[in-house]
Amino acid sequence: MVTKAFRGITPLFGQRVWLDDSAVIIGDVEIGDDSSVWPLVSIRGDMHHIRIGARCSIQDNSCLHITHASEFKPEGHPLIIGDDVTVGHKCMLHGCSIGNNVLVGMSTTILDGAVVDDKVMIGAGSLVPPNKHLQSGFLYLGSPVKQIRPLTEDELDYFKYAGSNYVKLKDEYLAEAEKTQ
Repeated sequence: MVTKAFRGITPLFGQRVWLDDSAVIIGDVEIGDDSSVWPLVSIRGDMHHIRIGARCSIQDNSCLHITHASEFKPEGHPLIIGDDVTVGHKCMLHGCSIGNNVLVGMSTTILDGAVVDDKVMIGAGSLVPPNKHLQSGFLYLGSPVKQIRPLTEDELDYFKYAGSNYVKLKDEYLAEAEKTQ
């Protein structure tokens, strides 16, 4: 993996974090305990900060960035991801805020200023427009995203499964890496 300091700020990682060798993480980025960053992920905290909570899985080919401060948006937008969040393959997260226990489906884009509350599922291929607010307890889908229906009990239980499944998988990867050192 490539980690780079930018403007004197180096990425920080919690305990037992898995970072694939092909991931690139730059600048003001903090990743919480037991999280995983998979192949070809780019996380660029160069002009604002990125915070990723504990037990998050950022899957293959995803791109995470911020909104810089400018005359158009003086404070910019950091990228904030809570705990127990699964970000599917090939997602684009840009200057948004994501709560805890969220599933972001594959190839989803979440844009500047969007807020995703806790316990939300976003279906694959969705587009969350700038400044959109996704309320807790619902499935969202589409481009642009629309609230589809309340989450079922099985779907709410899935958050715990998804998080623990990726923690177990990243632990296997860490164990394999230790064997080869």
